[in-house]
Amino acid sequence: MSKVLYVHAKGGPPVGYALTRVAAKAAVHLLALSELPPTVAKDAERRCASVVLALGTPGGDGLAEAPRGDLAGARGGDLVQLITDRAREVGADAVVTFSEYAVVAVAEASRRLGLRGAGPAAALARDKRLMRAAWQRHGIPQPRFRSVSDLAELELAAARLSFPLLLKSAWSAGSTAHQIIGAPGEVRAAWQRSREVMAQSALLGFAELHVAGACEDFIVEEIVSGCAEEWFDGSGWGDYVSVEGVVVDGDFRPVCLSGRMPTVAPFTERAGIVPAAVGGEAQRRIVELARRSVDALGLADCGTHTEIKLGADGRMSVIETAARFGGAMTVPQIEEVFGLDLIGMFTDQLLGGSPAWPAQALTPGDAEGAAGCLVVLAVHADGSPWRRRHRWDPAAVVRSAPIGAGSTLAVVGESSLPDGHPVPVYDPAAGANTMAGLCLLSADRPQAVLRDFTALVEALPAILPADVGEGVRA
Repeated sequence: MSKVLYVHAKGGPPVGYALTRVAAKAAVHLLALSELPPTVAKDAERRCASVVLALGTPGGDGLAEAPRGDLAGARGGDLVQLITDRAREVGADAVVTFSEYAVVAVAEASRRLGLRGAGPAAALARDKRLMRAAWQRHGIPQPRFRSVSDLAELELAAARLSFPLLLKSAWSAGSTAHQIIGAPGEVRAAWQRSREVMAQSALLGFAELHVAGACEDFIVEEIVSGCAEEWFDGSGWGDYVSVEGVVVDGDFRPVCLSGRMPTVAPFTERAGIVPAAVGGEAQRRIVELARRSVDALGLADCGTHTEIKLGADGRMSVIETAARFGGAMTVPQIEEVFGLDLIGMFTDQLLGGSPAWPAQALTPGDAEGAAGCLVVLAVHADGSPWRRRHRWDPAAVVRSAPIGAGSTLAVVGESSLPDGHPVPVYDPAAGANTMAGLCLLSADRPQAVLRDFTALVEALPAILPADVGEGVRA
């Protein structure tokens, strides 16, 4: 039987879901760079041929080996070498990760081992500075931008770009450390806040694992206006989509489009919906731009997740792409709606197989119903904060959610706070780091998912119990 080294870190689809599907294709040796959720840890011991915990911060004091691990050299601090050594020890035929923060290290380890992977260009799909520069060379439509590494560079960039601007970390995910700069007088405060949030995120494990000092790298860009109404069948959609796909030996294969609810300021994602309710010609144009964007990066074998801003009069701008599948519940949603096990298929691909990827991007007409995932944030639909603090109660959410008769709702425990935990006050700079939970909803069509989530967002403060004695802090 083939052997796969599965490198786990924060982010990506739920590890319990992904691990099950990789294990159905090969013997799995798990290398955990971040702590496994309690609901997964026991199952991992049973499902995997070996489990090694290597918890810590590469590039700092080294990787701290947990008591259950017996990995030689785990304290060396070189993450690529750590992965490479472990892959050789277990005789891995492929190395896989679904975490944004480990993509570059796994790609380089696979290259050293002579195994299939994203290839040497993986960093171009991770470092937003390199990504944008590559797109600039290929004429890909995108916001005007500048790379910045200190306050002086940010001030110079702000003088050359048009306000309002968006400052973001070059290596972040989940809208972490995003800051809108409306005028020159806001530059210094935005810079300080973004750096603070990236430092905090690193302590939580939401930071690049391979590149030392990645928290200090930023880009600033002009904010491009969107116009969802011209693109979607129905109202209430956010003004951008993601093209989910895969690269097979350098050839981009689109799978489908996922849509969004409008983001929470500044640009924190609230919900993702599969499929996106986009018409045929509009989808064709979106997919073609995604293809150009992915091709410009020169990737080899990897999942892809490409975000595209939709504007008026058919204009589009590429926001970013990634050399991995979409995070949160995007992959389980695709499996539910289109019947495609992307993780199992991709594992087959890395092992030298030829999975039956779709010949072209699937459409709403190919779907069996629709599925959405909702990030629970302590804000109303208009972005205003809840007036009171509340405690997380997933049973109450499922029991009392105002959803349609044909819809079903579940809470993803692995991606949610423990029962009874206070719901964090939403911090615009911290983005998804202040989420309380993740909900998964199934319905008969995309517009029904949008309708149910809109109702649920407004109902949550009434559904969740109050956190007595806690006042809302700005």
